Amino acid sequence: MDTGSLQAFVAVAETGSFSRAAEQLFLTQSAMSKRISILEQQLDCRLFDRIGRTVSLTEAGQELLPRARKILLALEDARRSLSNLSGEISGSLSVAASHHISLHRLPPILRQFTRECPEVKLDLRFDESEIAYDNVLRGNLEIALITLSPNPDPNILSQTVWQDKLHYVVASDHPLAKLKQVTLEQLTDYPAILPGTATFTRLIAEQPFAKLNLQPDIAMSTNYLDTIKMMVEIGLGWSLLPETMSEHSLSVLNVDAPPVTRELGYITHKERTLSNAARRFIHLLDQAAEKGS
Repeated sequence: MDTGSLQAFVAVAETGSFSRAAEQLFLTQSAMSKRISILEQQLDCRLFDRIGRTVSLTEAGQELLPRARKILLALEDARRSLSNLSGEISGSLSVAASHHISLHRLPPILRQFTRECPEVKLDLRFDESEIAYDNVLRGNLEIALITLSPNPDPNILSQTVWQDKLHYVVASDHPLAKLKQVTLEQLTDYPAILPGTATFTRLIAEQPFAKLNLQPDIAMSTNYLDTIKMMVEIGLGWSLLPETMSEHSLSVLNVDAPPVTRELGYITHKERTLSNAARRFIHLLDQAAEKGS
């Protein structure tokens, strides 16, 4: 059994497709199929069911997947540990950042890092917080800059860098904009535009209402805050947006409720040895956190 076969197996399992897995690993589809076939012969069991164009894990495949990931992570961890001994800040660094952080928080840190560490090949991805979180948990990323989960997995290490104050906002001609003070109960009488149900920000937004056994009237959902802002501006509903986005085109409501904040920061996997590049990147993030405090 070699690492190439295990990498192929994990890629097919995660993409649900031999062709997409082949593209991911820069292989031909026939080479990918051969690797899987060899692995199945070595283990003397079928790992995938292929019904039409659908590829799914067999029971044996489901048992192997977490072990295969762990083996590949251990090998990568060993390679990184040996590479770190040189003290050089080079190689590649895989980082994901949420769209909001990428636009409003990351640029100065990214500029400083690329200037200080020109030898590092930066693999920067722009993902939703939940996708980036899952990729760190799976070992596909070293660092993710995200809205931190209110209920983190035990294997995730989280560090707050920014406190993002959230404001209840409406269009300037919205009926609520005329009121000196608004209650959460009053908000439920009007349509709301919030991120999707599976997002960390949605969980944070709904917590104050849940404490009062209230349910916002969700008219529309999208995970892009800039799109939400646009929809609020044209009067489609109220929302809860970061202070940095509460500009003159919106009216900030004086809501009779505790202030709402979400924690933005970075996460890593607690069992992963970080590269020298990742350590330097985190050092810059920690400096930003100190300045913010």
